[in-house]
Amino acid sequence: MREAKIQEFNKKIKRVVITEEQIKARIKEVGKQISDSYDGRPVLLVSVLKGAFVFMADMCRAISVPCEIGFMCAKSYYQGTVSTGIVNITLDLDQDISGYHVIIVEDIIDTGRTLKDIVNLLKTRNPLSIRVVTLLDKPDRRVVDFKADYTLFTIPDFFVIGYGLDSAEYYRNLPYIAEYQE
Repeated sequence: MREAKIQEFNKKIKRVVITEEQIKARIKEVGKQISDSYDGRPVLLVSVLKGAFVFMADMCRAISVPCEIGFMCAKSYYQGTVSTGIVNITLDLDQDISGYHVIIVEDIIDTGRTLKDIVNLLKTRNPLSIRVVTLLDKPDRRVVDFKADYTLFTIPDFFVIGYGLDSAEYYRNLPYIAEYQE
């Protein structure tokens, strides 16, 4: 029974799109860029759960300047592979961000709705600045005007899993980004 589930799990992995090594190299590069930009200034990294938790863990270790972390959760997918267009903040920050340079750490920017809503919400709380770092950007799917400040990889319009990204809560544990086969 267990072996059959594993085989079914593996059948959904169409191909590896970005390797573990490629991800590590880009995180190191972007971590240095962020460290150089914020040296000596108060930084708050905000992870958008659930998808960005793996990326956030590696990104905060790649940043050499002191930083704090916070978490938010926003949903727009609800068990499917296409965004519903309805962004719901299900977990909000519980701290005053007015004394911080906020860097939102996101797994993927697809339509852009979720990030635009989060950025607009956080701007009302008067941070010193707001920037966005995203692991993946899918500009072909954009329906709102939104661009990340730091993008590790730009990908075409197909559904991806791994490195925190899921399909119905599975595949987050893959150490690479793969195309999902429906």
